[in-house]
Amino acid sequence: MQQDELENYLNQLLDISRFQDYCPNGLQVEGRNQIHTIVSGVTASMDFLQAAVVMHADAVLVHHGYFWRGEDRTLRSIRHRRIALLMKHEISLFAYHLPLDAHPELGNNAQLGQKLHFATVGHFGQQNIASYGQVMCNISLNELGEKISLALARKPLIIGEPTKQIRRIAWCTGAAQSYFEEAIQLDIDAFITGEISEQSVHTARESGVAFISAGHHATERFGVQALGEHIAQQFGIKHHFIDLDNPV
Repeated sequence: MQQDELENYLNQLLDISRFQDYCPNGLQVEGRNQIHTIVSGVTASMDFLQAAVVMHADAVLVHHGYFWRGEDRTLRSIRHRRIALLMKHEISLFAYHLPLDAHPELGNNAQLGQKLHFATVGHFGQQNIASYGQVMCNISLNELGEKISLALARKPLIIGEPTKQIRRIAWCTGAAQSYFEEAIQLDIDAFITGEISEQSVHTARESGVAFISAGHHATERFGVQALGEHIAQQFGIKHHFIDLDNPV
């Protein structure tokens, strides 16, 4: 397929025009026009890009791309090496941040909810990217932690009483600990995100609402993978997902 065809399709599918984000969404680095193979991953790190080159990628699709607000705008050091590798091999870089978090079917939050068998009731947080709902049946906080460990292949950090019964739940992948207090107002039993801040421990203990830090990378693997698979099925191109270990 053509590069601009893919760009237009993704931009419309993820409705990028409605989001105010910390980075540009869409085509960030232009490569060759014809795309036969796309490689997806969470972050466009050098390790990821080198693996994509080995897989003969024509384009890469990530959640964490480049040109973040407040960053140095010069192409030097690490940033230069990454972009130089893309340009040397004429690989296009597509990156979608908040639009990928929020998509109702392919998004990070939708996919995490599916993996953990949550029933989504509504949305909250910045531009409504976070979700809240219910677990399919009452389970204890300890049992929920075990379920998350199996689904994400990563043991979460849990703040709360292990025997606490969990019915109502809120979640937002990545670094969404700042939504915790807003989530508490939804009368939930537990909140899941990727990272935890020092003050969130105290908020969890004093509010009685459990806080589950399940890993920034671990919680954001599923959206970009689902999007890549969707593209492959829609346009008949090859898709490979690369999952590089990240302890955070």
